Amino acid sequence: MFMEERQQQIAEIIDQTGKITVSQITEKFEISDESARRDLRILEQKGFCKRTHGGAIRLGQVNVRPPEDRSFDNMVIFDTYREIVREAIKRIRPNDMVYLTGGSFGHILCAYLPKDFRYTVVVNNVEMGKELRQFDNIDVFVVGGKMRKSGSITDSLANDFVSRMHFDLCFITGAGLTASFGLSNGTDETATFQRTVMKNSRYKCLLIPGAKVGVDSFIKVCEAEKFDEIITDWDCLEEQICSLEDKEIKVTVVENPGEEK
Repeated sequence: MFMEERQQQIAEIIDQTGKITVSQITEKFEISDESARRDLRILEQKGFCKRTHGGAIRLGQVNVRPPEDRSFDNMVIFDTYREIVREAIKRIRPNDMVYLTGGSFGHILCAYLPKDFRYTVVVNNVEMGKELRQFDNIDVFVVGGKMRKSGSITDSLANDFVSRMHFDLCFITGAGLTASFGLSNGTDETATFQRTVMKNSRYKCLLIPGAKVGVDSFIKVCEAEKFDEIITDWDCLEEQICSLEDKEIKVTVVENPGEEK
């Protein structure tokens, strides 16, 4: 197969599935990692994709707000989200006061929280509070206020609730992150709530999938430098990681468990 034909097939896979990894290319076309990365570099130069830490993604595929009434019971757990969570929970220590973000990351966090020591967790989602009842080692606080259809609570009452607390550790997420604009989200209410949590947190940890790094959403939450650590995944664009690290931000990139070492 000619190189141009191979690159065309790679471009078609990216267009159909949204992304591709270097290992998928090497396995499918029986070429070296170096050749696979060269193909992706050429496709990026032609405007077909953007290279990531472990492959490439389709252009312009993110910045869509999730439905407010989405169900988490049958939620598909992406490998990227799961591995970010597995890395994040290593930051929890005995007796910590921890704020858990809501949304997809929050529900996945509930499934992986440590069960071998005591600590306290604060959540602003009633569904997450329900899930946490199974933990005998965790003291759980559920933020009060007006509940959204998604089960989350971020109104002024919720903001006042967390303003009276201090956290050893907070896990935050968002709709987009860039080195220039910072973390952003879809609503001012959510952004205001997150700022309050961060203001009262000793260690601020951002959990964000690589596909959302390089994206600006509607409302700015804070500068990227406000975070002590950003945990993302192998889909994160190399240029975005470099931009964040240029600001002396600690960026932890989790590896794809399916990749051969």
